[in-house]
Amino acid sequence: MNGAQALVQTLVDAGVTTCFANPGTSEMHFVSALDRVPGMRCVLGLAETVVTGCADGYGRMMGTPAATLLHCGPGLTNGLANLHNAKRAYTPVVNIVGDHATYHARYDTPLTSDVATLAAPMSCWVRVSRHARDVSDDAVEAVRQSTTAPGGVATLVLPADTAWTESDGPRPPLPAPTPVRADMARIDDAARSLRGGAPALILLGTSALSEAGLHAAWRVAGATGAALRTTTFVARMPRGRGRPPIDRLPYAVDQALTTLAPFPVVILAGATPPAAFFAYPDKPSDLCTPGTRIISLASVGEDAERALQDLADALQAPQRETPPSPVETSLPTGAFTPQGFGQVLARLMPEHAIVMEDAVTSGRGLFVPTFDAAPHDWLQNTGGAIGGGMPTATGAAIACPTRRVICLQADGAGMYSLQALWTQARERLNVVTIVFSNRAYRILQGELKAVGATPGPASQALFSLDDPPLDWVRLAEGMGVPATRTDTMEGLAQALARGVRADGPFLIELQC
Repeated sequence: MNGAQALVQTLVDAGVTTCFANPGTSEMHFVSALDRVPGMRCVLGLAETVVTGCADGYGRMMGTPAATLLHCGPGLTNGLANLHNAKRAYTPVVNIVGDHATYHARYDTPLTSDVATLAAPMSCWVRVSRHARDVSDDAVEAVRQSTTAPGGVATLVLPADTAWTESDGPRPPLPAPTPVRADMARIDDAARSLRGGAPALILLGTSALSEAGLHAAWRVAGATGAALRTTTFVARMPRGRGRPPIDRLPYAVDQALTTLAPFPVVILAGATPPAAFFAYPDKPSDLCTPGTRIISLASVGEDAERALQDLADALQAPQRETPPSPVETSLPTGAFTPQGFGQVLARLMPEHAIVMEDAVTSGRGLFVPTFDAAPHDWLQNTGGAIGGGMPTATGAAIACPTRRVICLQADGAGMYSLQALWTQARERLNVVTIVFSNRAYRILQGELKAVGATPGPASQALFSLDDPPLDWVRLAEGMGVPATRTDTMEGLAQALARGVRADGPFLIELQC
């Protein structure tokens, strides 16, 4: 058994049974091992950014890692943007990067680079296997590191000769790490503050966004009057009927400041202190009012779900029902509005759908109108590197093949990784992609104003996608995905109803 075969067997034994790949020459022995070692499903992505985004979506839904297979430093760097998003989502990923043979690197051939250094900023752990006998041990450690709370990208660099050289065989997996429980002193501190009656806001992130965590927070809010918000971007959140209707902290600085201003106490449950996404002239980076008392109930690496349950018990908070669903009204008609879109989505979303939102400006107002949708999971682009929507949706669909995935994709961001549509067609995945086709980098138009700059011809040219216009129907069909176009809410309703019944992927270009 060579090093590559030992690696694949070790991963399979550790429960890593899906590999998203775009291999090259240095990875040929790994590819050959996939033919010889059963149990690993291989999924081809036509670009490395698709590969890494798929691994992100898969890991978010499974809670366990997929593997990637990338080719040397350039292949890794092509995939770094979505590894950045995975890092910010605390997604478990075992990121395998092939490299030149150890003795070949001194020749400095064109693909030579410092792979470990390139990987480090997006990884929670990096190791270069130096000998075939080390590969299996390194793989076991990579899985352990990727699944250590809060989760992350563990990168294993595999020089080609460690893959083809004989190894000692696979190693058994290590036990799954136990989440760290938050200190009871902080839970008692939060309970005393909430009993004191000062207005408080509990900001929820990471494991606080589990179903149990949300219901525990809902109990605390009911018993104390505390307000609840999630972080601005959520990696995964169960939502819809029967789940607490909790909105996000707004992205825009002025709105976030207004939201936080009434609260002299902010309690962090799996979240960091709220800060502006960017710096803006004459606006604060710290979004809390000066003098706000910040209480860290549980850090992002601690068991925030359990901490909220402990807090609810400390407060003797009773169980609390979620609000009943309102009476359904007629679907909206006419041109696109975020509110109308949210109503259509809420009405037509199937049970247990997975929504991946990379809608940028068009997606900001969608939480409230979808509070009463069928039970579903909501994923977002957590790292700000645009283009994660379609690959993350693809990975989620592979993780959960019986669930319908709905991808909400901005058109400019979608052009970064539209090759994911081909993978959806190849794997016959049940993904409905809705492209918000405003034919502009609309987010940048808003950011230009936010920083106080004056729009002009250069900015208009740089932010426009209308010359020539993108034709998403033809782009999708060229990738093997059926598609349609509409510019009305009634047309959207018809297309979405068709899409969620389709056998395989479907794309809707929504002109807005």
